[in-house]
Amino acid sequence: MHAGVNLPYGCKNGACGACKGKLLSGTVVHGQHQQKALSTEEEANGMALFCCATPLSDLMIEAHEVQSVGEFPVKKMPTRIAALEKISDDVMIVSLQLPAAERLQYLAGQYIEFILRDGKRRSYSMANAPHADEKITLHVRHMPGGLFTDQVFGTLKERDILRIEGPLGTFFLREDSDKPIVLLASGTGFAPIKAIIEHAAYIESQRPMTLYWGGRRPQDLYMHALCEEWARTLPHFKYVPVVSDPQAHDNWHGRSGFVHHAAIEDLPDLSGYQVYACGAPVMVDSAKRDFIAQCKLPPEEFYADAFTSEADLLPA
Repeated sequence: MHAGVNLPYGCKNGACGACKGKLLSGTVVHGQHQQKALSTEEEANGMALFCCATPLSDLMIEAHEVQSVGEFPVKKMPTRIAALEKISDDVMIVSLQLPAAERLQYLAGQYIEFILRDGKRRSYSMANAPHADEKITLHVRHMPGGLFTDQVFGTLKERDILRIEGPLGTFFLREDSDKPIVLLASGTGFAPIKAIIEHAAYIESQRPMTLYWGGRRPQDLYMHALCEEWARTLPHFKYVPVVSDPQAHDNWHGRSGFVHHAAIEDLPDLSGYQVYACGAPVMVDSAKRDFIAQCKLPPEEFYADAFTSEADLLPA
């Protein structure tokens, strides 16, 4: 990025594989990473994870360049908690107020990082489209014992000051395409998908969009009513909610099973589509594998932002 070349990236910790590219010449040594992001066989064949690869010589690499991501500068700035809204038992909508003289310009789908007092960072996607940026909204799921989420659900209060950096990430709508879109989300992976949908509606995109949103139980689809409203009011938008483990008392009458399986059932040929996926790494990885192998999705048309945590850094 400092050289004006923007490479794709996601987690920045060797867990998602978004930054994977090929070494044409030279050598690197990899830091800690997951096998699912870069296998031993791939590494032997000259592939590299550029987020955690240290050069041992001059390099020549082959990688996709992401043109649009360099439009807006990455900034560090203070932000004030404007509102905390507990929308479900374990999901909080956090609204951030930026300083009066500052504006965070970003692409729908990108994320920010909180810089905590001990220097650790926590990443959250922005859930509002860039045109509606009076406040930045985030969807935070409570992970008991989590360094940051315990604060959000326990001690954090309105008007508290936090420090953020952003915008970050290469997950955003590619507007230079006219292909129909499959949007795939699990849990709070819905947040950047929501921003992308709102942005597409704002620019009056004519591209067909189908959202598949999966949760373990119906209450995990915490903005189900909003999605139903989009399905009624947006002319090119469809919504398919999927619950993987409905209980009898849930009274669930919709689709069940894995969310990406629902997409495969409906769209067995994805050769002419773009897919945008966000959520648990296992969902994103499975969707990419199956969409490419079973549905003929071109690999370059799968865009993903897998949520990773400290647990994802442990050896597989």
